[in-house]
Amino acid sequence: MPSDQGMLFLYDSSQKINMWMKNTFIPLDMVFIRSNGIVHRIETDTEPFSERIISSGGEVIAVLELNAGTSARLQLKAGDRIEHKYFKQ
Repeated sequence: MPSDQGMLFLYDSSQKINMWMKNTFIPLDMVFIRSNGIVHRIETDTEPFSERIISSGGEVIAVLELNAGTSARLQLKAGDRIEHKYFKQ
């Protein structure tokens, strides 16, 4: 994935979300985002091809997948706000 891009998975309502890396070839950072755009938590450097469940750890409405290390490079952390038209400010 290009270093300046990511994949944003949006859900219809806030819920506990479980992800995995079963068919993913590269390590990722998974950013779990609440409906107001606040980062709930980040799972860093996930393991490619792993079937280990990666939980949001609470109700979120979106998951942003970035190349591993991107959240650290951007100094992104829980409590930060993601701006996107989908999130209610």
